[in-house]
Amino acid sequence: MNRRRAAAVGALVAAAATVLTWALAYPQGSLDTTAVRVLADCAAVLSLGLAAVPMLDGQRHRDELALRARAPLTVAAAVWVLAETARLFLTAAQTVAVRVDRLGLSTAVEFVTGTAAGRAGGLAVAAAAVVCVAAGAAPRSTATTVVAAGVAAVGVAARQLSGHLADSSLGGLAVTAHTLAAALWCGLLAALVLTVDHRGQWARILPRFSQLSLVCVVVLVTGGVVAAAGRLGAPAELFGTGYGRLLLAKVVMTAVLVGLGWRNRTMWVPAARTHRATAARSRTRSDVETGLMIVALALAAGLAVTG
Repeated sequence: MNRRRAAAVGALVAAAATVLTWALAYPQGSLDTTAVRVLADCAAVLSLGLAAVPMLDGQRHRDELALRARAPLTVAAAVWVLAETARLFLTAAQTVAVRVDRLGLSTAVEFVTGTAAGRAGGLAVAAAAVVCVAAGAAPRSTATTVVAAGVAAVGVAARQLSGHLADSSLGGLAVTAHTLAAALWCGLLAALVLTVDHRGQWARILPRFSQLSLVCVVVLVTGGVVAAAGRLGAPAELFGTGYGRLLLAKVVMTAVLVGLGWRNRTMWVPAARTHRATAARSRTRSDVETGLMIVALALAAGLAVTG
């Protein structure tokens, strides 16, 4: 599957996952709000992965991988800017209870400057814009890679500053760690799909990604458990509320991904490291896992909208 086809299939999976997420949350939430949130989150996660993926390769090949990541990172970050801006206006309109097309500029500015949610959204838009400019205009170097990845991480975490667990220091820390771990895990794998071509690259990069993903999974699961415990009032809410149904679906999807990741760690990674796995086989495995991750990201976006 070439990169354009992989991107097109990923977009279709995201669209289908958005509809599924909205259906599970119904009658809570709305399709347009969910769709904008899914688009913004997927673009943010992909931007973080593409910004950070050169660090998985050796110093000798890092610039080559950064060059491969430059064009898709520019596009992903541009989409992130647009989606975050739309998300900011939608949130402002919902806050003042008006339709988004009737939201005045002065009201939007007041929302951005005068509310925690507005400032967090403004920070996310600014971070996305910086990543987009860095990807498109700045010379690619190790320093640029580190800065772009750091700014992207700030943008990904920004929305957690005003989320439904922000009032609790433990809950806020847990959901932020959970979000960043999930974004790094999913974003890096998607970045590998878009930038890694031949068997030698998979042999160098995949073992490092596997080690990092294990840490991400531990942080993701721990943070998710703490965050969910602080949000759910009773086990019955898992089936009786839109938030509970989305959470249950996300738990199931996470379990599937963890199981698949463990299988890949014990079978695919050793084969790739010793050049026994072809590039086509590695791409197929990464395509499947990335598709499942997109569904999990859509469910997580639905949780944020519903919660």
